Amino acid sequence: MKITVFNDWDHVPKAQNEGENSVVLAWDGEYRKGDVIEFSGITPGEFYVVKVDAAIDPALVLIEQDTVEFPVPFYEKKTSYNPLAFFGNRHVVSIRKAFSFEVEGYRNLALNPFDQHEGTGVYPHASANVETRGEAVFAARNAIDGNIATLSHGEWPYESWGINRQDDAEFTLDFGREVDIDQIVLYTRADFPHDNWWIKGTFTFSDGSKEIVEMEKKVEEPHVFHIEKRGIRWLKLGELIKADDPSPFPALTQIEVYGTEAEE
Repeated sequence: MKITVFNDWDHVPKAQNEGENSVVLAWDGEYRKGDVIEFSGITPGEFYVVKVDAAIDPALVLIEQDTVEFPVPFYEKKTSYNPLAFFGNRHVVSIRKAFSFEVEGYRNLALNPFDQHEGTGVYPHASANVETRGEAVFAARNAIDGNIATLSHGEWPYESWGINRQDDAEFTLDFGREVDIDQIVLYTRADFPHDNWWIKGTFTFSDGSKEIVEMEKKVEEPHVFHIEKRGIRWLKLGELIKADDPSPFPALTQIEVYGTEAEE
């Protein structure tokens, strides 16, 4: 495997390192607009632990291609990340093959701080049919980055999935393979009175089944739903019903989906 940092206009490496099952790239220098962090030599269909920056949590992910490119975010695209991420003149990036106990254990299968807005063959992956004004701070990927700060909206640490006042808003979480789940946790944004909240929503699963859930106005406490499903590849959250409140702005801060890899 290899990690390479280059600028997309000339592809000349600024830094790189390689290894067999684990690679750590520590380098001195500043990221510039157009820089890309490339992970190559990956075995498709295997699990890896990726840490794209010292200020971003590691991600346990399934990768389905041999090369993954991560464009370094700048300006508006960086507003959903910790301001210390990709900043300064010393950086550490790493990737390693995941241990079997990490993959096989009971865990939050939705978590992926490495997720990107566009699909890159890395799972879990979040997407939606609408994101408020197309802004990074309201992108679907924010809902699986592990951040559960709910008391405001906008830049990190208050990034969320925003629905742009759209009644048919739908959020999709693709696991990239079959998993067995038994609990879904939602942290809904609670920047009251700016925000509204949902009183009802519907989970649709890849097996064709649906589960209607009821919610209430919560500040920092999560909504916890015990839903047993076997062998699902993806789920959708939609048919969202807002409360009777003047605000048109409900939003999802985080979704957690607990379970294990599917039994063979």
